[in-house]
Amino acid sequence: MTRPTISWPGAALAAAAIGAVTLLAPLAAQAQAKGEVKIAHVYSRTGPLEAYGKQTATGLQMGLEYATGGTMTVAGKKLVLIEKDDQGKPDLGKTLLAQAYGDDKADIAVGPTSSGVALAMLPVAEEFKKVLLVEPAVADSITGDKWNKYIFRTGRNSSQDAISNAVAVDKAGTSIATLAQDYAFGRDGVKAYKEALKNAKVVHEEYLPTTTTDFTAGAQRIIDKLKDQPGRKVIWIIWAGGGGNPFKIADLDLKRYNIEITTGGNILPAMAAYKQFPGMEGATYYYFGIPKNPVNEWLVANHYKQFKTPPDFFTAGGMAAGIAIVEALKKTGGDTSTNKLISTMEGMSFETPKGKMTFRKEDHQAMQDMFAFKIKVDPAFAWGVPELTRVIKAEEMNVPIRNSR
Repeated sequence: MTRPTISWPGAALAAAAIGAVTLLAPLAAQAQAKGEVKIAHVYSRTGPLEAYGKQTATGLQMGLEYATGGTMTVAGKKLVLIEKDDQGKPDLGKTLLAQAYGDDKADIAVGPTSSGVALAMLPVAEEFKKVLLVEPAVADSITGDKWNKYIFRTGRNSSQDAISNAVAVDKAGTSIATLAQDYAFGRDGVKAYKEALKNAKVVHEEYLPTTTTDFTAGAQRIIDKLKDQPGRKVIWIIWAGGGGNPFKIADLDLKRYNIEITTGGNILPAMAAYKQFPGMEGATYYYFGIPKNPVNEWLVANHYKQFKTPPDFFTAGGMAAGIAIVEALKKTGGDTSTNKLISTMEGMSFETPKGKMTFRKEDHQAMQDMFAFKIKVDPAFAWGVPELTRVIKAEEMNVPIRNSR
């Protein structure tokens, strides 16, 4: 059947107009769907925690790429990453986060590296009513008494560190001295560690400045408290950043008093010191050779491909943060309104290089597995290798809810 020809005046013009509308409608819809999601990353690109910060930045980028299949878009919106260097300084971190939310119009922020900086930044997120995803700052108070509803955390907290590390030594007749840095990370860590112990007892707490390079005096005080204790005697070291090496206390002939050292995981360069402690027990947040899951396999393979090295401790954390953001945006359809993000992220589970994480509704802390280990010395590696002795499941750890919500 032949379609009749429209011959009334202006028919050609009308047809063209209809065609234009037909073409423009999807374009308009696409334009509406398009846009940007601005993610501000405030971290220690320089300063005492520079190594940690740079790993987090690498991991965050890789997490965004992994979760978006390499497109760096979610729901038609381009992900734009804005980086800011807080230098490990609380006042600077506070200012930079305010700039990110206010001037840069960031939809969500990630960071920082230091617990001290994080505590300064928390009120800024509340003031601007924007989500701050904390990674990797550890202090319990971040999701505890200083917390507000705009704070989420993929990084582990001090309680998760402490509970998992206590597993290694919490036996009756064990006396423990702690060696920690004198700021929120160290003090919150020791507080949580003491609370986690059910059988062993802490007989001394030693806090030293973060800039300490000579540990002799502090170590001697620890030795004096431990040497005459009956049973097993242990020093638990909780230390972060460059500078001094607290494991130098082993040079004071701890074996003479049958004193052992225990600690958590760390970045690979810091774990070079672990080689002098074969059999040392502890627990770690992440070591690239431990988790067996598709996300970690991707991370390890792609990190080797890009950098010729394995991914490190904080690389995994950064990747977890990136994945969490993308998964939340997928669920909201790209909606970055704060209330929508909060309601979506509360209780949300997502896969990471170390396995499944779930944001606890009460304080937005990511509940996650930890890994107990014993150190093995392998000539093929420049660091002490943490061999898995046990996966400490998230549901096994009674991580306290420390806020007043």
